[in-house]
Amino acid sequence: MATARHFCAPAGLEGLLEPDAVKAARPVLRGAGPSNGPGLPGGYGHHPLLCYLDGTGEAPAGILRPGNAGSNTAADHKLVLDLALEQLDPAALQGEILVRADGAGATHDLTVYCREGRMRFSFGFDLSEPVRDAIVNMPETAWVKAIRSDGTEREHSQVCEITDRVDLSTWPEGSRLIARRTKLKEGDQQSFADHDGYRLAVFLTDQEGESIPHLDLDHRGHARVEDRIRQAKDCGLSNLPFRSFHHNQVWLWLVQLAQDLVAWTQQLCLADEARAWELKRLRYRLLHQSGRIARHARRTILRLSRDWPWAGQLAAAFSRLQALPAPTG
Repeated sequence: MATARHFCAPAGLEGLLEPDAVKAARPVLRGAGPSNGPGLPGGYGHHPLLCYLDGTGEAPAGILRPGNAGSNTAADHKLVLDLALEQLDPAALQGEILVRADGAGATHDLTVYCREGRMRFSFGFDLSEPVRDAIVNMPETAWVKAIRSDGTEREHSQVCEITDRVDLSTWPEGSRLIARRTKLKEGDQQSFADHDGYRLAVFLTDQEGESIPHLDLDHRGHARVEDRIRQAKDCGLSNLPFRSFHHNQVWLWLVQLAQDLVAWTQQLCLADEARAWELKRLRYRLLHQSGRIARHARRTILRLSRDWPWAGQLAAAFSRLQALPAPTG
Protein backbone atom coordinates (compact mmCIF):
# COMPACT_ATOMS: atom_id res chain seq x y z
CA MET A 1 0.00 0.00 0.00
CA ALA A 2 1.20 3.59 -0.34
CA THR A 3 0.54 7.19 0.74
CA ALA A 4 0.09 9.35 -2.36
CA ARG A 5 -0.21 13.09 -2.96
CA HIS A 6 -0.13 13.93 0.74
CA PHE A 7 1.81 11.64 3.03
CA CYS A 8 1.76 11.05 6.75
CA ALA A 9 4.66 12.32 8.78
CA PRO A 10 6.47 10.11 11.27
CA ALA A 11 6.05 11.31 14.84
CA GLY A 12 7.85 14.58 15.41
CA LEU A 13 8.58 15.33 11.75
CA GLU A 14 5.61 17.54 10.88
CA GLY A 15 7.66 20.71 11.08
CA LEU A 16 10.14 19.38 8.53
CA LEU A 17 7.50 18.67 5.88
CA GLU A 18 5.23 20.78 3.73
CA PRO A 19 2.33 22.41 5.66
CA ASP A 20 -0.28 20.12 4.10
CA ALA A 21 1.83 16.97 4.28
CA VAL A 22 -0.17 15.27 7.00
CA LYS A 23 -3.61 15.64 5.41
CA ALA A 24 -3.87 12.08 4.19
CA ALA A 25 -2.12 8.81 4.72
CA ARG A 26 -2.12 6.50 1.72
CA PRO A 27 -0.95 3.00 2.51
CA VAL A 28 -0.38 0.68 -0.46
CA LEU A 29 -0.72 -3.08 -0.04
CA ARG A 30 1.52 -5.14 -2.27
CA GLY A 31 2.51 -8.76 -2.52
CA ALA A 32 6.20 -9.05 -3.30
CA GLY A 33 5.84 -12.41 -5.01
CA PRO A 34 7.63 -15.55 -3.90
CA SER A 35 11.14 -14.69 -2.76
CA ASN A 36 12.34 -18.19 -3.50
CA GLY A 37 10.57 -21.47 -3.87
CA PRO A 38 10.74 -25.22 -4.17
CA GLY A 39 12.82 -26.12 -7.18
CA LEU A 40 14.52 -22.72 -7.20
CA PRO A 41 18.16 -22.45 -6.12
CA GLY A 42 18.62 -21.45 -2.53
CA GLY A 43 15.45 -21.96 -0.59
CA TYR A 44 11.85 -22.65 0.19
CA GLY A 45 8.74 -20.85 -1.05
CA HIS A 46 7.66 -17.68 0.74
CA HIS A 47 5.16 -15.05 -0.35
CA PRO A 48 5.58 -11.72 1.52
CA LEU A 49 2.76 -9.19 1.73
CA LEU A 50 4.06 -5.67 2.30
CA CYS A 51 2.76 -2.19 3.02
CA TYR A 52 4.47 1.12 2.19
CA LEU A 53 3.72 4.80 2.72
CA ASP A 54 3.95 6.48 -0.64
CA GLY A 55 5.21 9.93 0.28
CA THR A 56 7.99 8.89 2.63
CA GLY A 57 8.88 5.40 1.42
CA GLU A 58 8.51 3.97 4.93
CA ALA A 59 7.62 0.31 5.37
CA PRO A 60 5.22 0.22 8.35
CA ALA A 61 4.18 -3.42 8.04
CA GLY A 62 4.81 -6.71 6.31
CA ILE A 63 4.11 -10.37 6.86
CA LEU A 64 5.73 -13.49 5.48
CA ARG A 65 3.41 -16.16 4.12
CA PRO A 66 3.87 -19.63 2.65
CA GLY A 67 4.68 -19.71 -1.04
CA ASN A 68 1.23 -21.08 -1.87
CA ALA A 69 -0.61 -18.22 -0.12
CA GLY A 70 -3.19 -16.52 -2.30
CA SER A 71 -2.56 -13.05 -3.69
CA ASN A 72 -6.11 -11.93 -2.91
CA THR A 73 -6.51 -13.39 0.59
CA ALA A 74 -8.53 -10.64 2.28
CA ALA A 75 -7.68 -11.76 5.82
CA ASP A 76 -3.97 -11.25 5.11
CA HIS A 77 -4.60 -7.83 3.54
CA LYS A 78 -6.62 -6.75 6.55
CA LEU A 79 -3.93 -7.97 8.95
CA VAL A 80 -1.19 -6.01 7.18
CA LEU A 81 -3.42 -2.94 6.97
CA ASP A 82 -4.10 -3.11 10.72
CA LEU A 83 -0.38 -3.44 11.47
CA ALA A 84 0.37 -0.45 9.25
CA LEU A 85 -2.31 1.76 10.80
CA GLU A 86 -0.86 1.05 14.25
CA GLN A 87 2.40 2.62 13.06
CA LEU A 88 0.89 5.87 11.78
CA ASP A 89 1.22 9.15 13.59
CA PRO A 90 -2.04 10.27 15.30
CA ALA A 91 -2.12 13.35 13.07
CA ALA A 92 -2.29 11.12 10.00
CA LEU A 93 -5.10 9.03 11.46
CA GLN A 94 -7.20 12.17 11.84
CA GLY A 95 -7.03 12.90 8.12
CA GLU A 96 -8.29 11.01 5.09
CA ILE A 97 -6.68 7.62 4.55
CA LEU A 98 -6.60 6.15 1.06
CA VAL A 99 -5.70 2.46 0.75
CA ARG A 100 -4.34 1.48 -2.66
CA ALA A 101 -3.59 -1.96 -4.05
CA ASP A 102 -3.43 -3.78 -7.35
CA GLY A 103 -6.12 -6.20 -8.47
CA ALA A 104 -5.35 -8.60 -5.61
CA GLY A 105 -6.88 -6.07 -3.22
CA ALA A 106 -10.21 -5.86 -5.04
CA THR A 107 -12.14 -8.21 -2.75
CA HIS A 108 -15.49 -7.54 -1.19
CA ASP A 109 -14.13 -8.23 2.29
CA LEU A 110 -11.35 -5.66 2.00
CA THR A 111 -13.50 -2.93 0.46
CA VAL A 112 -16.13 -3.39 3.21
CA TYR A 113 -13.35 -3.38 5.81
CA CYS A 114 -12.06 -0.06 4.45
CA ARG A 115 -15.57 1.39 4.43
CA GLU A 116 -16.22 0.32 8.02
CA GLY A 117 -12.89 1.87 9.03
CA ARG A 118 -13.77 5.17 7.26
CA MET A 119 -10.91 4.69 4.82
CA ARG A 120 -11.09 5.33 1.08
CA PHE A 121 -9.90 2.66 -1.32
CA SER A 122 -8.50 2.49 -4.84
CA PHE A 123 -7.92 -1.04 -6.14
CA GLY A 124 -7.11 -2.51 -9.51
CA PHE A 125 -10.08 -4.37 -10.95
CA ASP A 126 -10.52 -7.48 -13.04
CA LEU A 127 -10.94 -6.81 -16.76
CA SER A 128 -13.85 -9.24 -17.04
CA GLU A 129 -15.96 -9.59 -20.16
CA PRO A 130 -18.75 -7.23 -18.95
CA VAL A 131 -16.16 -4.63 -17.94
CA ARG A 132 -14.31 -5.00 -21.22
CA ASP A 133 -17.56 -4.64 -23.21
CA ALA A 134 -18.44 -1.49 -21.25
CA ILE A 135 -15.05 0.04 -22.08
CA VAL A 136 -15.19 -0.91 -25.75
CA ASN A 137 -18.69 0.52 -26.18
CA MET A 138 -17.96 3.88 -24.55
CA PRO A 139 -18.47 6.75 -27.02
CA GLU A 140 -15.37 8.68 -28.03
CA THR A 141 -16.80 11.84 -26.48
CA ALA A 142 -16.69 10.20 -23.04
CA TRP A 143 -12.91 9.83 -23.06
CA VAL A 144 -10.69 12.59 -21.68
CA LYS A 145 -6.90 12.73 -21.64
CA ALA A 146 -5.08 11.40 -18.61
CA ILE A 147 -2.69 13.76 -16.85
CA ARG A 148 0.82 13.67 -15.42
CA SER A 149 1.75 14.68 -11.89
CA ASP A 150 2.59 18.20 -13.10
CA GLY A 151 -0.90 18.58 -14.58
CA THR A 152 0.08 18.29 -18.24
CA GLU A 153 -1.93 15.98 -20.45
CA ARG A 154 -0.72 12.56 -21.57
CA GLU A 155 -0.95 12.42 -25.34
CA HIS A 156 -1.66 8.70 -25.73
CA SER A 157 -3.74 7.88 -22.61
CA GLN A 158 -7.41 8.59 -22.00
CA VAL A 159 -9.73 7.86 -19.07
CA CYS A 160 -13.46 7.70 -18.49
CA GLU A 161 -15.95 6.50 -15.88
CA ILE A 162 -17.95 3.35 -16.61
CA THR A 163 -19.76 3.04 -13.27
CA ASP A 164 -23.25 3.23 -14.77
CA ARG A 165 -22.45 0.55 -17.38
CA VAL A 166 -21.32 -2.20 -14.98
CA ASP A 167 -23.26 -3.85 -12.16
CA LEU A 168 -21.56 -2.78 -8.90
CA SER A 169 -24.50 -3.58 -6.63
CA THR A 170 -22.48 -6.10 -4.61
CA TRP A 171 -19.75 -3.56 -3.84
CA PRO A 172 -19.96 -0.84 -1.15
CA GLU A 173 -22.31 2.03 -1.94
CA GLY A 174 -20.55 4.82 -3.79
CA SER A 175 -18.07 2.52 -5.52
CA ARG A 176 -16.92 3.80 -8.91
CA LEU A 177 -15.24 2.10 -11.85
CA ILE A 178 -12.69 4.13 -13.82
CA ALA A 179 -11.26 2.88 -17.12
CA ARG A 180 -8.04 3.88 -18.84
CA ARG A 181 -6.84 3.12 -22.35
CA THR A 182 -3.30 3.70 -23.56
CA LYS A 183 -2.26 3.64 -27.20
CA LEU A 184 0.23 0.89 -27.87
CA LYS A 185 3.52 1.95 -29.37
CA GLU A 186 5.52 0.05 -31.93
CA GLY A 187 7.34 -2.80 -30.20
CA ASP A 188 4.99 -2.98 -27.18
CA GLN A 189 4.18 -6.50 -26.02
CA GLN A 190 0.53 -7.17 -26.84
CA SER A 191 -1.90 -9.15 -24.70
CA PHE A 192 -5.35 -10.65 -25.06
CA ALA A 193 -6.75 -7.76 -22.99
CA ASP A 194 -5.74 -5.20 -25.63
CA HIS A 195 -8.36 -3.84 -27.99
CA ASP A 196 -8.01 -1.98 -31.25
CA GLY A 197 -4.43 -0.90 -30.53
CA TYR A 198 -5.10 0.14 -26.92
CA ARG A 199 -3.96 -1.30 -23.60
CA LEU A 200 -6.97 -1.37 -21.27
CA ALA A 201 -7.01 -1.05 -17.49
CA VAL A 202 -9.65 -0.38 -14.86
CA PHE A 203 -9.76 0.35 -11.13
CA LEU A 204 -12.38 0.44 -8.39
CA THR A 205 -12.55 3.38 -5.99
CA ASP A 206 -14.93 5.12 -3.63
CA GLN A 207 -13.21 8.49 -3.84
CA GLU A 208 -15.40 11.47 -4.53
CA GLY A 209 -14.71 14.16 -7.09
CA GLU A 210 -15.66 14.94 -10.66
CA SER A 211 -12.13 15.01 -12.11
CA ILE A 212 -11.61 11.54 -13.54
CA PRO A 213 -8.03 12.33 -14.66
CA HIS A 214 -7.09 13.23 -11.08
CA LEU A 215 -8.62 10.02 -9.72
CA ASP A 216 -6.64 8.10 -12.33
CA LEU A 217 -3.46 9.97 -11.41
CA ASP A 218 -4.02 9.11 -7.77
CA HIS A 219 -4.42 5.43 -8.55
CA ARG A 220 -1.42 5.29 -10.87
CA GLY A 221 0.68 6.47 -7.94
CA HIS A 222 0.36 2.90 -6.71
CA ALA A 223 3.00 1.94 -9.25
CA ARG A 224 5.64 3.58 -7.06
CA VAL A 225 5.36 0.59 -4.75
CA GLU A 226 7.37 -1.32 -7.36
CA ASP A 227 10.32 0.95 -6.50
CA ARG A 228 9.91 -0.02 -2.85
CA ILE A 229 9.83 -3.72 -3.72
CA ARG A 230 13.02 -3.29 -5.75
CA GLN A 231 14.64 -1.50 -2.81
CA ALA A 232 13.52 -4.28 -0.46
CA LYS A 233 15.26 -6.80 -2.69
CA ASP A 234 18.40 -4.63 -2.64
CA CYS A 235 18.18 -4.68 1.17
CA GLY A 236 18.11 -8.47 1.33
CA LEU A 237 14.63 -9.67 0.41
CA SER A 238 15.72 -11.32 -2.83
CA ASN A 239 16.72 -14.46 -0.98
CA LEU A 240 15.48 -15.43 2.45
CA PRO A 241 18.45 -17.17 4.08
CA PHE A 242 16.93 -19.53 6.67
CA ARG A 243 15.06 -22.80 6.63
CA SER A 244 12.95 -21.68 9.58
CA PHE A 245 9.83 -19.73 8.60
CA HIS A 246 9.95 -17.66 11.79
CA HIS A 247 13.61 -16.75 11.27
CA ASN A 248 12.78 -15.57 7.77
CA GLN A 249 9.92 -13.47 9.18
CA VAL A 250 12.47 -11.70 11.38
CA TRP A 251 14.70 -11.26 8.32
CA LEU A 252 11.77 -9.57 6.54
CA TRP A 253 11.31 -7.18 9.46
CA LEU A 254 15.04 -6.34 9.38
CA VAL A 255 14.77 -5.60 5.66
CA GLN A 256 11.85 -3.26 6.29
CA LEU A 257 13.71 -1.61 9.17
CA ALA A 258 16.61 -0.97 6.79
CA GLN A 259 14.16 0.62 4.35
CA ASP A 260 12.83 2.83 7.13
CA LEU A 261 16.37 3.97 7.99
CA VAL A 262 16.97 4.83 4.33
CA ALA A 263 13.65 6.69 4.12
CA TRP A 264 14.30 8.70 7.27
CA THR A 265 17.83 9.52 6.13
CA GLN A 266 16.54 10.84 2.81
CA GLN A 267 13.70 12.84 4.37
CA LEU A 268 15.73 14.34 7.22
CA CYS A 269 19.27 14.66 5.92
CA LEU A 270 19.13 14.98 2.13
CA ALA A 271 17.70 17.62 -0.19
CA ASP A 272 16.44 18.05 -3.73
CA GLU A 273 16.87 15.08 -6.07
CA ALA A 274 18.93 13.12 -3.51
CA ARG A 275 15.72 12.42 -1.61
CA ALA A 276 14.55 10.30 -4.54
CA TRP A 277 17.78 8.39 -5.15
CA GLU A 278 17.34 4.64 -5.27
CA LEU A 279 19.34 2.60 -2.80
CA LYS A 280 22.06 1.52 -5.23
CA ARG A 281 22.76 5.13 -6.18
CA LEU A 282 22.62 6.24 -2.54
CA ARG A 283 25.11 3.56 -1.59
CA TYR A 284 27.55 4.48 -4.33
CA ARG A 285 27.41 8.24 -3.89
CA LEU A 286 27.13 8.63 -0.12
CA LEU A 287 27.17 5.45 1.97
CA HIS A 288 30.31 4.02 0.35
CA GLN A 289 32.24 7.28 0.52
CA SER A 290 35.58 6.89 2.25
CA GLY A 291 36.59 9.09 5.16
CA ARG A 292 39.07 9.41 7.98
CA ILE A 293 38.36 10.00 11.64
CA ALA A 294 40.71 12.46 13.36
CA ARG A 295 40.73 13.51 17.00
CA HIS A 296 42.01 16.87 18.17
CA ALA A 297 41.42 18.91 21.30
CA ARG A 298 38.81 16.47 22.59
CA ARG A 299 36.92 16.71 19.34
CA THR A 300 36.22 13.94 16.85
CA ILE A 301 36.43 15.08 13.23
CA LEU A 302 35.32 13.17 10.14
CA ARG A 303 37.46 14.12 7.15
CA LEU A 304 35.99 13.38 3.72
CA SER A 305 37.84 13.19 0.45
CA ARG A 306 37.53 16.49 -1.40
CA ASP A 307 37.91 14.69 -4.73
CA TRP A 308 34.68 12.72 -4.26
CA PRO A 309 31.99 14.43 -6.37
CA TRP A 310 29.32 14.11 -3.67
CA ALA A 311 31.44 14.92 -0.62
CA GLY A 312 29.61 18.23 -0.24
CA GLN A 313 26.22 16.52 -0.14
CA LEU A 314 27.39 14.10 2.54
CA ALA A 315 28.83 16.95 4.62
CA ALA A 316 25.55 18.85 4.26
CA ALA A 317 23.67 15.74 5.37
CA PHE A 318 25.72 15.58 8.58
CA SER A 319 25.03 19.28 9.16
CA ARG A 320 21.29 18.76 8.78
CA LEU A 321 21.45 15.78 11.13
CA GLN A 322 23.23 17.84 13.81
CA ALA A 323 20.65 20.64 13.43
CA LEU A 324 17.69 18.35 14.15
CA PRO A 325 15.94 18.95 17.48
CA ALA A 326 16.46 16.36 20.16
CA PRO A 327 13.67 13.76 20.28
CA THR A 328 11.07 14.24 22.99
CA GLY A 329 9.02 11.72 24.88
